[in-house]
Amino acid sequence: MKELNEELTLLGSKTEYKQEYAPEVLETFTNKNQENDYWVRFNCPEFTSLCPITSQPDFAEIRISYIPDQKMVESKSLKLYLFSFRNHGAFHEDCVNTIMKDLIQLMDPKYIEVTGFFLPRGGISIYPYANYGRPNTKYALLAEKRMENYER
Repeated sequence: MKELNEELTLLGSKTEYKQEYAPEVLETFTNKNQENDYWVRFNCPEFTSLCPITSQPDFAEIRISYIPDQKMVESKSLKLYLFSFRNHGAFHEDCVNTIMKDLIQLMDPKYIEVTGFFLPRGGISIYPYANYGRPNTKYALLAEKRMENYER
């Protein structure tokens, strides 16, 4: 098994902020508690992206909750990844779904959900929510239940 410092390249090094959407900055480390089901939650209150039509900035809090399996996302790489949306043009719903899909591809979690709490523009707030549970497992059922009962 690799040591933690062999798995991670960003933590402890000089920070380079990407100016374009950059899923390649995401890094994982090995979950040392794979026998347990538990939640990991990230609150990212300073998320920024651009409206793809007007190029106006959109501001949001992004909340990511997941039940890890073998891999976990490293938080500095997640910060740099989310920062890479700063100059990226995408609708709110696309941002949330892209973040979720990128994290699924990266970690293959048992379960994940991503919510965006976007500040109002034009008097309307938008709160997109997306989730995923590993197919043919109890986590797929969890995803269905969470979606059915979703409320802000």
